[in-house]
This record gives sequence, C-alpha cells and structure tokens, in this order.
Amino acid sequence: MALSARLEIRQGQGLVITPQLQQAIKLLQLSNLELEAFVEAELERNPLLQREDGEPEGVESLDAQRDEAAAEAGDAGHDAGDAGHDLDVTPDESSPGERATGDAADASAAADAGGSVDWSKAGKGGFDGDLEGLGDSLTREKTLHEHLHDQLAVSGLTPAECAVATVLIDAVDEGGYLRLDLEETAERLGCELALVEQVLGVIHGFEPTGVGARDLGECLMLQLKDRNRYDPAMAALLDNLQLLARRDMAALKRACGVDDEDLREMVAELKGLTPRPGAAFGGEAAQPVAPDVFVKEGPGGLWHVELNSDTLPKLLVDQRYHAQVSKAARSDQEKAFVADCMAQANWLVKSLDQRARTILKVASEIVRQQDAFLAFGVEHLRPLNLKTVAEAIGMHESTVSRVTSNKYIATPRGLFELKFFFTSAIQATEGGEAHSAESVRHKIRQLIEAEAKEEDVHSDDRIVEILKEAGVDIARRTVAKYREAMRIPSSVERRRMLKAAV
Repeated sequence: MALSARLEIRQGQGLVITPQLQQAIKLLQLSNLELEAFVEAELERNPLLQREDGEPEGVESLDAQRDEAAAEAGDAGHDAGDAGHDLDVTPDESSPGERATGDAADASAAADAGGSVDWSKAGKGGFDGDLEGLGDSLTREKTLHEHLHDQLAVSGLTPAECAVATVLIDAVDEGGYLRLDLEETAERLGCELALVEQVLGVIHGFEPTGVGARDLGECLMLQLKDRNRYDPAMAALLDNLQLLARRDMAALKRACGVDDEDLREMVAELKGLTPRPGAAFGGEAAQPVAPDVFVKEGPGGLWHVELNSDTLPKLLVDQRYHAQVSKAARSDQEKAFVADCMAQANWLVKSLDQRARTILKVASEIVRQQDAFLAFGVEHLRPLNLKTVAEAIGMHESTVSRVTSNKYIATPRGLFELKFFFTSAIQATEGGEAHSAESVRHKIRQLIEAEAKEEDVHSDDRIVEILKEAGVDIARRTVAKYREAMRIPSSVERRRMLKAAV
C-alpha cells in the first residue's frame, strides 16, 4: 500500500490548560518561601503590583475578602469528637482559583476516561513549570533525612511509632545527631517516654550506623556495637573521652584496666570510627520552617483553625498608576502591555486569595479527621488518605496533594507537615472501621513474637485467619509482604530456629 498525504477534518472535545490556569495550579504546591520568591519576581516584572505597606488612595485589594474567609472558617472551629465539625470555607464561585482547581480535576478525569487534552494550547512548555528542578533532583545526592525516611517506610512500625519516628528524624542535624529532649517530646506528643525511647532504638539501627545519637560517646558506642567490639574496656574509654582529648594515657589505662598495647589498639579502633555519620550525605542549607496554619484549642474543646497571615503575601493592584499609564499609552503595543499587566496583576491577587482559602479548607478537614490525635496523642492517629479529604471538601485528589506538599501546621503537639497526618489503611471485615496498615504490621509482629515452641509457629495462612477473626480483611500475599519488610523469617525457618534453640 503506497503512502500518501491527505487532508482530514476530525471533530473532538478537548480541555485547554491556559498559562493562567497553570499558574494557579503551580501556586498551590509552592511552600511559603518559594511563594515569597515568586511574588518578588512578579513585583519586579509587573509595575502595577505593589506590597501592602500602606494602602494608598485608589488601590484595590482582595485581602479583606481573604481575611473574611479565614475568620469565617476559624470561628467555626472543630469539636474534639466526631460530631459538630462544620467549616464553611467555600470560596466565591466566580474566583479564578476555584475554576483552576476545577479545570485541573476535569482534565485529570478526561485523561482517565481516555479523552484528549489539547496540551498544545497550554502555553510554552506545557507543564514545564512542574518539572523545574527535576534534573537536579535526579542527580543530586540524597539527603540524610530522605535516607532515614526511606528506611522508616519499610521499618514496619505502628502508626504511633511511625509518628514518633518522624518527629525524631526531623530533629536529626546534618551530622546525624539528635537535637531533641526525649521527655519533652513524649509530653508534647502525649505518649509514654518508653515509647519514644523504643522508637529511638529503632532509629539507632538505621544506616548510617551511629545516626540519632545524642552525643559523641553514644555515636561511637553504636558503631562499636555494630562491629561487635563494645566491651567493658571500650565502655570505660568512651566514658573518659576527655582524658583522651588531654592525652592523659596513664589515667586512661587505669580507668580502662588495660596495658599500653591494648590501649593503643583501642584508640586506633576509635580513630577508625565516624564522629559525624550524617556528613556522608548530601545536604542543603537549612531553611527556617514557618507554619502556614495555626491550630489552637478554644473553649469547650473546640479547635480554632486559622491561616498564618505572616506567610501570606499582601499584594495590591495600583489602580491610580494604571489610570495614569493608560492615558499616557499611545501605540497599540503600549496599550496591549498595560492591559496585559493589569490582567496578570488581577489574576495573581485573586489566585493568591484562592490559594489561601484552599489551604485553610484542606487543613480544617485534616484537623477534623485527626482531632483525636490533637486531643489524646499520637497513638490516636486515624487512617487517612487524600481521597477521603478530597471527597469531604469537594476537590480533586491532585489539588489536595498539591496543597499538602511543603505546607506546615502548628498544633499544641508541635509543628508538622500536612502530609504527616496521612496514613494508609486496611479494610475491616463486616464493614467495621478500617485499620491502619502500620497497626496491622504491629499485630503480625506481636503474633510472631509470641511464638514460644515449634507447635506455636504460625504460617502466613494461619496469620490471615487470626487477623480476619480480629476484624482485619487482609490477603495472604499482603501478610507475606509485611513479614518480609519487617525482616521476619518464614514459618519454616522460624521452626528450625526454635528447634535449634532447644
């Protein structure tokens, strides 16, 4: 069959992602620091924008609308129970930001349904803004915190333990040392000190060895234990590091109870250890974290949710200056430039207003879902996913995902990223309440740890039966996956180990 060129007319439906729509979507996922940099660039580019240092005559602002929306949502509050949660943070239907999130949802739905999206009209580069820095993220070194969180994801901890571990990991500095008081942390999270110490012990087992130590002696001790070289003499040496620093070898020999040769070997072994285990990882300059949302407990057990006004850019559209330059414009090019600047300025101010409202709406729903954590502590975290929040507030999951990225909430129990409150769940049998995946892992580990004899060893199938009797609907392959993630041998290997121990 010969190839030939021909003209063909085809009719179809498509969604257009305009540059303005891309901007509104992009604003949602920016952190407050990134947003500040973006606003600074817009102030330099657009002469009709200015900061609200003092509102001059003839200047139009949407801050009053935003403050009014925040006040309405904040006054509604949150009850600590399951009832009485009603936050009215629905933005104006005519707001461009709301149209942006709605169009993005429609675009995603159309793509899922096999429809076509006309990306050619989405402006130069399509969604290149979302891919900025992608090459850097693929080539840069992984940071210490990223490395620790990757290990935490497969550690098999319970939801409460995982929450505590997240707080501890975030408090590890660039050198790998923990800069946090455990008693204060336990009190803030509403849990026992023993739980925090137990979780810290798990983190001490992460790579690099020695991470999470509270001082140099503990860091070196963890590395010696990993090498199976920690004995009473080494313990005495670590307890007297100040003598080693002064090179008082005679006092060290007496403290450790060893001779000159043994002491030289011990000191040489210490020199082979790493005093800063976290230094081997890539890192970025530490950035201060400012909360985007505040949660405060009000009278009657209500939770008051409000935006942090200090992190919200306050921009104005200078109508007076616009009138002046409009009159002075002579050519069509000058008039088009002024009109474009005015349209962009109005769009940016309204998009920032919608961004603030959306953050408040998502944060309020998260507080409603996780009020038990705020009231009773970390052990009461509930299973939560993006879909649950999205359906509750009438938004698309992608919008909720963007809003919770790099956004922080200050609560009476500390400062947390919004993503902290999302935990996976496993369905219950007979329509009961869903179980957290981490809590199911904990139940599997408890069943296996309770095995005392060969006859008590549970196969994966038996574990499935026991969990279903307890109301957990889980598949055998899922039990096997969780068991392997926790580095627990199979039932055959466990029987051999118990038989050998006898």
